[in-house]
Amino acid sequence: MLKKVDHITYACEQGTIERWAWFHIEVEGGTLINRIDDVRPGDPESSMKIWCIDYGEFGVALIEGIDREKKSQVTKFVDKHGDHAVQHVAYDTGDLEAFIARMKSLGGTPRGEVLVRNDGFGVLKQMFARGYDEGDAAEASFPEYVQRPSLDDDDAVAITFAEETGKGFYDQIENAVADGDEAPFFDFSRMPSDWTVPEAVPKGI
Repeated sequence: MLKKVDHITYACEQGTIERWAWFHIEVEGGTLINRIDDVRPGDPESSMKIWCIDYGEFGVALIEGIDREKKSQVTKFVDKHGDHAVQHVAYDTGDLEAFIARMKSLGGTPRGEVLVRNDGFGVLKQMFARGYDEGDAAEASFPEYVQRPSLDDDDAVAITFAEETGKGFYDQIENAVADGDEAPFFDFSRMPSDWTVPEAVPKGI
């Protein structure tokens, strides 16, 4: 049901976001389309930066923790996984509601509610899942699933990000940590005991 990768989010060690932005822009040829230096400026506890780079067919988001009264969840993620580690990959589903229904029926659990915003082209929907592994939500890698507006093939749609997006998943992880929610994304007990790997289908068939 997935159509393509929408964007990849890398967590950067503090003080390195500029270096990685240079790499993605100057070396790989991306274009900086959004820069938010503090997604929670009024929060005395913690926040993060998010810089977004467009490659046309997909995007990259760089995040860096801002530690205040406590350590940012992004800092905690980097402490565990290292600099420029993939925090999450976002996938374009085409039909987010249908995908979520299927995912839940097979044992998946979202991190929180579906977030809806307008990115200038129409309504964008996104859902962040729990971490792949059981444990601290701040340290977990997780998937994101989105549905972007459909436009005519002649229209060029850049990957777009908004401040609400960064706040949305930051808030959901903060809430999970506060609630002690360390459950994993998927319950594999739903997997049929007699399931076997299907035959490989060559591309183009």
